[in-house]
Amino acid sequence: MSKSRISWYKYAAPVNFYPLAGKMIPWFTGLTIILFAIGLYMGFFIAPAQDFQQHEYYRIIFIHVPAAWMGMFLYVLMAIYAGVGWAFNARLASMMATAIAPTGAIFTFISLVTGSLWGRPAWGVYWVWDARMTSTLILMFLYIGFISLQSSIEDARRADRAGAVLALVGAINVPIIYFSVQWWSSLHQGATLTTQGSKIAGSMLLPMLILTFACWMYSIVVVLVRVRCIILEREREAPRLAEATA
Repeated sequence: MSKSRISWYKYAAPVNFYPLAGKMIPWFTGLTIILFAIGLYMGFFIAPAQDFQQHEYYRIIFIHVPAAWMGMFLYVLMAIYAGVGWAFNARLASMMATAIAPTGAIFTFISLVTGSLWGRPAWGVYWVWDARMTSTLILMFLYIGFISLQSSIEDARRADRAGAVLALVGAINVPIIYFSVQWWSSLHQGATLTTQGSKIAGSMLLPMLILTFACWMYSIVVVLVRVRCIILEREREAPRLAEATA
């Protein structure tokens, strides 16, 4: 095994990951600002107006779709980290799962709110209890449940294990959200991107993808900041962490 591979393994330890995360945060912050600026400008000022029914209201999809994608993706990522932390007693992985949960919950909440605002001009109602909307609402409750469960248990390791069980069981909801439009009748449109290509024009797809990457960069920044706080809280007795913070 090469020295480079061995050196990367050391960052699995929270006290070693702490300074590395601090170095990465400024870079991802810069990317977040640049991508948001470009994506929002293209989405709200360059993308063409939509049909007579939605007019300019359709532009909310440039916020709604990336938020919905990130809500689902972050839940899967959270469940993976929680599962790895539980199975291999990897402290950093469990901390990452804890750090991801609030950001995923916020993106899911944004997708629900923007979806309701978009639904009024598109469908004539703010909310219907169809499969896509209901399963997305359940996703937000799963995030809240994960956060609440961990907060209710004082012992960090027990909290991580309990949260991992909930996260892994709840992961079954993500494919339900994705395929719900195909499995049940729904007002909600189908997937924007499929194996056959895109269902929207390139002038609308590009800013949507840029804003999706912007949301991803933002998530990295916030999660890194939050996991550093968790490391400080849980590993405050570690001598090497004291050296790193100094």
